[in-house]
Amino acid sequence: MTAELSLPLLIGLIAVALAFDFLNGLHDTANSIATLVSTRMLRPRYAVIWAAFFNFIAFLVFGVHVARTVGVGIIAVLLFSQGHLGSNFYVPFWVVLICQATIALGTLVGGWRIVRTVGSKITRMTPVQGCCASAAGAIMLFAATFLGIPVSTTHTVTGSVVGVGAARKVSAVRWNVASNIVAAWIVTLPASGLMAAICYLLSKAFG
Repeated sequence: MTAELSLPLLIGLIAVALAFDFLNGLHDTANSIATLVSTRMLRPRYAVIWAAFFNFIAFLVFGVHVARTVGVGIIAVLLFSQGHLGSNFYVPFWVVLICQATIALGTLVGGWRIVRTVGSKITRMTPVQGCCASAAGAIMLFAATFLGIPVSTTHTVTGSVVGVGAARKVSAVRWNVASNIVAAWIVTLPASGLMAAICYLLSKAFG
């Protein structure tokens, strides 16, 4: 039997899901424009607008499918569990739009610290190397999506940047920066699990 959540808690959980979408859009900016900005192939302002536009278009094209996977289907599941969607589960169009707008907003804000780290702190790239890193990342993401393999754009793009740097020479990569990034990835998994457990316990205590 599904526990009934109080309205403030339901709204708070939806806000958390939207915050995740915002951060996801912010990180998407860094992943998609880091190589362009660091190699001066595109001005930062235009690169951010370009990234936000295509994030918005991608959401319109893939619509409900994206809403089920980005912003991990939390809002729709919360509404369904509380009986706000009737007896059949579906993703309301307004949920798609609000997630889309939040991700686009995060993209426009831009994760400039991440842009600097991925684009220049790991290794210095020429325009050709930046193009190769972007192309490699895109190919891997398309291939993983086609095969149904869950991957992170951050992992893919960062790995591509490390690859083009190491191809020039191993010492061209700042391995201390790369190792710090990998360490953060490893810590993220148990930290996310702990946070999920805390949220669940809080929902049982105050729901």
